[in-house]
Amino acid sequence: MVNLRYIWRPFLKYGQMIKLEENTTIYYQGEVGKGFYYLDKGSVKITLLTEKGAERTVNYVPEGMLLGENGINKEPYLTTAVTTAPSILYYFTNEAMLKIYEEEPKAVILFTNSLLYKFRLLAEIITFLNLPVEQQMAHYLLKLVKENEEFPFNQTSFARYVGTSRITVNKIIQKWSKEKWIELSNQNIYIKNINKLKEIRDQNSKNIGDLDMLMLPLM
Repeated sequence: MVNLRYIWRPFLKYGQMIKLEENTTIYYQGEVGKGFYYLDKGSVKITLLTEKGAERTVNYVPEGMLLGENGINKEPYLTTAVTTAPSILYYFTNEAMLKIYEEEPKAVILFTNSLLYKFRLLAEIITFLNLPVEQQMAHYLLKLVKENEEFPFNQTSFARYVGTSRITVNKIIQKWSKEKWIELSNQNIYIKNINKLKEIRDQNSKNIGDLDMLMLPLM
């Protein structure tokens, strides 16, 4: 899979730089889109409001990635994006996008690749939705740590990400720590036995291709 990290960096001159504090909403689910964003520095979580009214965290955006792409052409945003740390983003309006396409034709392919990646992420979410919690935790932990190097671990936030209770997350984390598969240090989590977590993750996960393809390598 093409590495999508930082591919939009050459086009930042077309966007508007925005500095946001922690816990700032960038856009809301259902809001009519006026453009999309690029995360230059910081951290952003993506949440989804289910039909039952429950909020679930479905992704954490790594630096160097686009977000809110479906907001182009005044389409409604499918999710909500909130900063989890002071962040620097670049905002691209519909007009800016048209100018990029006109002056930088290759941007069309790069933007399309980003959209395709988001569709694969949706397939990932659907695949893991009804699987055992431990299996979901193994997958999302592998993904978060690989994409973010050091992942500030908060059990309550991670529980929302997996869609379970904090008590359940704590029980599994304690089990993994005891087995020395992971290590918690200074509020960060480190994987010590990646093969074991992959073994847990890959149980009955045949409905989606190579799960490691959904993880973006650090640069």
